[in-house]
Amino acid sequence: MRSTASSSTTFFAEARRIARYFVVGGVAACADIGLFMLFAQQLGLPYLRVSAATFVVATLVNYWLSIRFVFVSGARFRRRWEVALVFAVSAVGLALNQAILAACVESLKLALLPSKLVATGTVFFWNYFARRILVFGAVRA
Repeated sequence: MRSTASSSTTFFAEARRIARYFVVGGVAACADIGLFMLFAQQLGLPYLRVSAATFVVATLVNYWLSIRFVFVSGARFRRRWEVALVFAVSAVGLALNQAILAACVESLKLALLPSKLVATGTVFFWNYFARRILVFGAVRA
């Protein structure tokens, strides 16, 4: 009879990693959304430009926290390549973020905050799985 211990262990280990990434992503999202609301809503700057800038800040926060608490840095690539790949993955995330944000604001006529929340929440999943599979491979136990 085949044991299911390893598959359930793998499932729970991945669930713990996703939970840690959720916390890391939450901190980065707070930085992103907080700065976004300050500059776009309070100061009235163009929301798509602000969103791109705050997304980059959030990517830096996320990378730093991710290599401390979620992923093993340097396991697959040297640091220089790792950072480049994180930003390549994030460039796709940024494109998704901008498209979703613009669609929510322009087509659905949602306010800035709900639009940003929808965009950020959607891109969270892309960022985790792309970084997990394409960039880091190794994860913290």
